[in-house]
Amino acid sequence: MTATGIRRLILTRHAKSAWDDPSMEDHDRPLNDRGRKSARALGDWLASRGYDPEEVLCSTSRRTVETWERVAAAVFETRPALRLEDGLYHAEPDAMLDVLRSATMNTVMVIGHNPGIAAFAAMLPERAPLDPDFRRFPTAATLVVDFPADSWGDVRPESGDVRDFVRMDGRQ
Repeated sequence: MTATGIRRLILTRHAKSAWDDPSMEDHDRPLNDRGRKSARALGDWLASRGYDPEEVLCSTSRRTVETWERVAAAVFETRPALRLEDGLYHAEPDAMLDVLRSATMNTVMVIGHNPGIAAFAAMLPERAPLDPDFRRFPTAATLVVDFPADSWGDVRPESGDVRDFVRMDGRQ
């Protein structure tokens, strides 16, 4: 739970997806085995730190939805509301910010795609994490950032305070 006047964003890139079928549409690609394990590990990590999303804004692609389903298998205090957003599929940072500003709860998870999510993550904090992988935002990477704001509409770039950054891409 976040304090009054604070909004917490849990920003996640989908876990590793499968490329087995070259005829498959990009939107329909599922997670591969490593991705399924990483997504579940991410859910456990979030739950162990008390990062319980109250609302989830997720791209409509199969790999982002499957990432959320695996993350959600962790034991959170409450089951968050899920909102599938077409506008997050391969979105640019400004479009992601617009979607985020429509959120209604204090702690929100956004699940999306690169390259937009890496650029979005980079524009949010006042000071970026020192992790060398932060700028490339690998699969299953997650940034937890707090904003001094009474609503998501008040959130501005370069105003976030980084709480955590983790990579769950199976290569740690």
